[in-house]
Formats: sequence, C-alpha cells, structure tokens
Amino acid sequence: MTNRIAAPQPGLALGALLLAMAIGACSKTPTTPTPVSTAPTLSAIQAQIFDPACTSCHTDVGRTPFGGLNLKAGSAFAALVNVPSTGKPGAIRVIPGNPNDSYLVQKLEGAPGIVGARMPRTGPPHLSDAQVKMIRDWIAAGAPNS
Repeated sequence: MTNRIAAPQPGLALGALLLAMAIGACSKTPTTPTPVSTAPTLSAIQAQIFDPACTSCHTDVGRTPFGGLNLKAGSAFAALVNVPSTGKPGAIRVIPGNPNDSYLVQKLEGAPGIVGARMPRTGPPHLSDAQVKMIRDWIAAGAPNS
C-alpha cells in the first residue's frame, strides 16, 4: 500500500482562517466609552455668574479691580486658579479639585473666617445655591480653563 499525502483543499484553509479570525474578534474585551464630563465650564460660569454678578466690581475696565481680582472674560482663570488671595494671607482663591478649601467658595458662602463681606456685595444679596454649586462642581472637576 502506498502512503499518499492529501493535497490541501483551498476551501478548508480559507474556512479555518475565517473561523480563527471570528474567534479572535469575539474574545477581545469590549472597550468602555470615555465618560463625558458633565461639570460646568469656565465659559458657562463666566456668562451666567461672573459677568452679571461680579464684574461690576471685579474688572479692570476703567478701574482697578477690587481686591486685585479681575473676573473679566479672558482674565478670570489666571486671576483665580492657584492664585493667593490678596485679602486673606495663606488663602488660595481656587484650588483645583478642592472646592471646600477654595477661598472663592468660602467668600460666596460666607464661611467663618473670611476677610471682609460675603460676595457678591452688590445686586441680589447672594448667589443662588445652584450658582454656587456650579462653581463648586467646576472646581471639583479640576477647575479647567474651558
């Protein structure tokens, strides 16, 4: 008896390759979508809070900003984030990721130990809870320049 080696069958090889590819594709771990940040942006805070409630005193347009804090659009980030307060030595205006220790939040909430009055001093007596939460959420998210 003669031993013969069977010739490869092209259809079988292609089928095996497709099966191997399908198994490999199914065994991969699905990717998790990148979460979308729901934190408020600085530009939203600028438009909804700083411009209407703060820039009457905290601007360099035609005056020196009160307390050296310029909250005008395009200047607010550099004046707030990791910047020492001029009114209270040792206090930092905005500490990214830490709203409780950020002096801006303390001034808006009228926390014990602030220097001077609770802000804002003009217009409505104070910001709404929702407005303060917006600023807190922005700081908690790292206070991005967005």
